[in-house]
Amino acid sequence: MVTIDPIRHALVPVDADAAQRICSPNYDEFQNDREIWDLLQGQPESVLRVTMPHCNARIPEEMLSDGSPEALTLATGTMEELREGAATRVVEGIIFLYEIVDTARPGVRQIGLGGMVPTDDIRTDATPDGVIIRNEGIREEKARGRANLIEATQAIIGTVNLSVDDADNHLLSAMQDYADARPCDFEASDEVENGHRIWLISAPDEIESFRAVLAAEPHAYVADGNHRSAAAAMRGTGEFLTVFFPARTMGLAPYNRLVNAPGTTRAQLEEALAGQFEIENLEVPEFQPTEIHEIGIYLEGAWLKLVPRETAFDADNAAESIDANMVQRHLFAAVLGIEDPRAKELTFVGGNRDAAYLKAQVDVGDHDLAVTMAPVTMDQFIEVCRQNRIMPPKSTWFQPKIRSGLVMALLK
Repeated sequence: MVTIDPIRHALVPVDADAAQRICSPNYDEFQNDREIWDLLQGQPESVLRVTMPHCNARIPEEMLSDGSPEALTLATGTMEELREGAATRVVEGIIFLYEIVDTARPGVRQIGLGGMVPTDDIRTDATPDGVIIRNEGIREEKARGRANLIEATQAIIGTVNLSVDDADNHLLSAMQDYADARPCDFEASDEVENGHRIWLISAPDEIESFRAVLAAEPHAYVADGNHRSAAAAMRGTGEFLTVFFPARTMGLAPYNRLVNAPGTTRAQLEEALAGQFEIENLEVPEFQPTEIHEIGIYLEGAWLKLVPRETAFDADNAAESIDANMVQRHLFAAVLGIEDPRAKELTFVGGNRDAAYLKAQVDVGDHDLAVTMAPVTMDQFIEVCRQNRIMPPKSTWFQPKIRSGLVMALLK
């Protein structure tokens, strides 16, 4: 049974105009701190000034160290300004609906149920019967940094994206009926004009009705925000902020790689990978696979297309069947000697950057080669969860992503 509880003290924008000024991409959607600083120059009220306080500086050279005491002190003051300012208000005891209007998927209605979820519901070695299933390893230092921010701000701003099967369509139907019955409380748009709409639900009978529908779900899967959920557990809040989306309504985009491997040649790769992959030379400007088990490699000004042979993976192992897993084992570890899948030689590039961006990074010499892969499918993602396995790091880029700052949970 999946549980959702009301947010005791929710901080929300006062209207759509305030929502547009405050909400932003999540901190982990950026390639570097300079990109965050650049956004803050045009959007000074962005919640990123709280979630990434070290980037909230007058000039780039004055940016602080991420997670430093000085940055956390700055976050404390900025959060106080946000809470007391005219752009936000506090509402008590609410859950909410969150609808994403995706311009790239006009026939899909993605709408989710938001609120608080007990951290004890996360499946771990200590809680093997937990109904919320993680699928990615946790880096303790990263989770600790987010936990320190929760402590400094006394707020949970980062929202965890959870998916549920909703096989009988009851949850989606209930949410759509509610959303269609009245206008949203506020909305905002993102950088590619996707809409993000919020309905606040405070009536006890309506809250209990949604809780009952969600309780019919046997499990939920962490789609985005493994470290944010771990941070709340580490901090000891007992709960974390989340939105549950029916899995079939969610979109997935590619998650590619840029690689620093000086001296690597095209001939070397073709020879080393021929045993595990069928290899084709492509004469195209960019290659971004759209079907799983097709992999692109760009170096020396041209693209290779790799298709894994049957020996490259165990088809019964859902995690090993993910293309990113094969790339890590057969290319990065076996050929390039990069055994740590989070090594500094690897730069992970999410679906908000295309193959042309990766090609340009290699062409100017910032990286030695690029790897492109098709998006993981939702069936692949859920099967990894059901087998209680771990996804390869940085292999799922859910898109569109939840905006940060539309609904926040105050701890006091």
